Amino acid sequence: MNIDKYGIKYSITTIEEFVGRELGVSDWVVVDQARIDAFAQCTGDTQWIHVDVERAKRESPFGGTIAHGYLTLSLLAALAIETGVIPEDASAGLNYGLDKVRFMTPVKAGARVRNRVTLLAVDRKDGARVIVKTKNELQIDGEDKPALIAETLAMLIA
Repeated sequence: MNIDKYGIKYSITTIEEFVGRELGVSDWVVVDQARIDAFAQCTGDTQWIHVDVERAKRESPFGGTIAHGYLTLSLLAALAIETGVIPEDASAGLNYGLDKVRFMTPVKAGARVRNRVTLLAVDRKDGARVIVKTKNELQIDGEDKPALIAETLAMLIA
């Protein structure tokens, strides 16, 4: 069971009590060139700053290739799940939307990132559905500023 540090069980029925609290921090994950290349192929965004390692070393202001902003954004869902944002008594958690997405620092190929998640708001739709808004801060190992900050919306289903 997910137990809050104050002794309250995190669940669909008690979720409002967690508004304003940090839900957790994910493990670090490496954003390597293979992941960047796969994302480029999948999306068709093959801009040289992402996929041309030699040119990026010579011409990029970052000294090498960087991950796509949308690649870093796409990591939020899986990394948020690691933090326990979906209570154990929820049968599913679905992406519902995004608010206030800001890309702050490029993620260089080979960098490690993790997600710090805070519950901002809860909107109870009915007994079985709850919309949660979370603040997601994708941190880069060794950097002062995060890669991005985004408010995400998820529908939790009991």
